[in-house]
Amino acid sequence: MGLKIYKPNTPSQRFRKGADFSDITKSEPEKSLIQPIRKKGGRNNQGRITTRHRGGGVRRHYRIIDFKRYKDGIKAEVKSIEYDPNRGARISLVEYEDGEKRYIIAPQNLKVGHSIISGVKVPTEIGNVMEIGNIPQGIQIHNIELYPRKGAQIVRGAGTSAVILAQEGKYAHIRLPSGEIRLVLNKCRAAIGTVSNPDHFNVTSGKAGRKRWLGRKPKVRGVAMNPVDHPMGGGEGKSSGGRHPVSPTGKPTKGFKTRKKKSSDRLIVKRRSSKRKK
Repeated sequence: MGLKIYKPNTPSQRFRKGADFSDITKSEPEKSLIQPIRKKGGRNNQGRITTRHRGGGVRRHYRIIDFKRYKDGIKAEVKSIEYDPNRGARISLVEYEDGEKRYIIAPQNLKVGHSIISGVKVPTEIGNVMEIGNIPQGIQIHNIELYPRKGAQIVRGAGTSAVILAQEGKYAHIRLPSGEIRLVLNKCRAAIGTVSNPDHFNVTSGKAGRKRWLGRKPKVRGVAMNPVDHPMGGGEGKSSGGRHPVSPTGKPTKGFKTRKKKSSDRLIVKRRSSKRKK
């Protein structure tokens, strides 16, 4: 997969960079593995906006992805590499020996015709899924479980991967894409390889309309609003608010830590490194 750079025939084309989709082998999804998505426009069940700048966008169907991969000991053949409008990574349609078809997150360099398998201990080949305790150190992995049999929860984004640093008792030390080092139970499972479509980070929309197609609405700075609309609004001229930046609900932002304490914090060996300039 690579990037496609467009000729600047129009102002919006000048900075546009898009995917060339050269890795896609099938354009239509498997009908038995899709279901409709009901848009919510960032509203909750009370109709109130809980996530701003959402709404509109092209209608999509959700591809049902198998994040658990607990069909052990049965080989599956990769039938196609497909585009998924709901994620940055590519997905693969695989067919098991018993005829069942499922979608999985496609790892990098997985090709049509390859065979994959899952189990407690299987060969360390791209696309295979096994328990973390049986994966050698230094191997790149993705689709990592945090709790056994719950399914993959982390390292699922396009081009991401984690690395097993060490084994200690019933836990494994894993370095995540953010730089965080975390303990994960050896009984949890992970897939071998790196998630596909690493150039997803280099895609540039080029114009505001492409964001609207994806369901993203324009953002307006709080200082440009009226006081009734935002705590930082109002003032004479281009006033910056005169206070620490806050959200529309008054919660401090831009550096204020909002992460709540979790029971799993004890499993974090090293926090991710701060990317703020000091």
